[in-house]
Amino acid sequence: MPEQTTNRRWLILSHSFNMDGRAASQTVTDKISHLIDAGITPVVLSAVTGRKDTHIEHHQLLPWGPSGLRFDFRHLVAKKFGRGVWYRLSTLVVSILLLPFIILERLAFGLTHHSSWTLAAYHKGRHLLAEHDYDVIYSSGGAWSAHQAAAMLRRKTGVTWIAEIHDPMVIRDDPADDGTRPRGSRKDRFLQQVERTICSEADHIWWFTEDALNYAKLRNPKLEDRGFVVLPGAEPPVCHHYHEYSDTLNLCHFGSLTNDRSLAPVLNSLETFFANHPKAKNVIRIHTYGSDIDEAAKAVLEQLKLPEIIVNHGRLESDPLTGKSGRERVIEKMYEADVLLLLHGDYEWCAEYIPSKLYEYFWAQRPVVAVTNRNRFLDELLLKHNSYVCHTHDKASILQTFENLWRDWQRSSLKAFEGEPVSVNDAVSQILTRVEH
Repeated sequence: MPEQTTNRRWLILSHSFNMDGRAASQTVTDKISHLIDAGITPVVLSAVTGRKDTHIEHHQLLPWGPSGLRFDFRHLVAKKFGRGVWYRLSTLVVSILLLPFIILERLAFGLTHHSSWTLAAYHKGRHLLAEHDYDVIYSSGGAWSAHQAAAMLRRKTGVTWIAEIHDPMVIRDDPADDGTRPRGSRKDRFLQQVERTICSEADHIWWFTEDALNYAKLRNPKLEDRGFVVLPGAEPPVCHHYHEYSDTLNLCHFGSLTNDRSLAPVLNSLETFFANHPKAKNVIRIHTYGSDIDEAAKAVLEQLKLPEIIVNHGRLESDPLTGKSGRERVIEKMYEADVLLLLHGDYEWCAEYIPSKLYEYFWAQRPVVAVTNRNRFLDELLLKHNSYVCHTHDKASILQTFENLWRDWQRSSLKAFEGEPVSVNDAVSQILTRVEH
């Protein structure tokens, strides 16, 4: 860590701060203790949808727009009462009451529900900055409203602004698209402008991959050397569960599944694999945690008549009986898995993106089967840690990976994790070194 000085205040803007199981939350929330250890006093502005942090100064703010209010209301009711009859009735009433205002908001702005949180964060942030001296305004995605509010506060106060960019803000559609042409929708054109603002006005900006930084530089030459790359890492978990071989080969996937990040490529390859190894059909199981099975995968399952190989557990919520959070329960399942399955997706911008779940996979130190797409840096990172790597658009590579996996599992010799996991402390140290020197 850089040399510590006391009484430094950082104003941290993160819409999804302290939301259990959200990648956008973990990336910034996990940094707080390390910032405190470095002598920094963090003051956080977030939405009301996360857990209130009682160990630091944490202000939870409602958005000022109707669609944001409806979204937050739904989330709060679901968290407190579940999604039963009361949830359906109360959210229906609120939706009807807010509908005329939501229509006007969309006609006027056409942006996402969290956009009006920008105004709430700016208003509160301006008062905080007037009350105390702050060294840094730190904005963290995913929600771009944090960056927009930070830009407004920077212009008002001149305080140093650092920005953390998660997923690419400008989505590329094909290999020839570098993201410089004007986007088609009002929302996407607005995001282009937000990215330009960050790249021209923030003092320090970091992305999570080299390609994300390089494409941002192409679109924004004014960025120059203020941009850099930080691997976000993950916290070393406290877990007393461990892996044991059984008569079933269990692959576990954690996180969302969509038609663009689908199990379909894996299932299509398994058709050939099962033809070569008929017994494996009764042995291999794919467990999914965090979302329902995507529609593309459901179609393949129907076609191939393989529904029994998928075991869907849904989202693991906090358990009132044990007191364990959803995140703690997920980590236990990771440690117990034979193999952790990582699906990178089928987007052109996969070159700019690494699933944040990978860093938690590394701490679990279980073998990883990764189906990657257009990302050489990710492949190198996985191979460095002795993972099984194949590719979304290469059916033969997926088939060969399952051949290797089947052989190794039968011998009880699945690939052992190698190297050191990436920690949050590594990321914070890199950020502080850059900001302070």
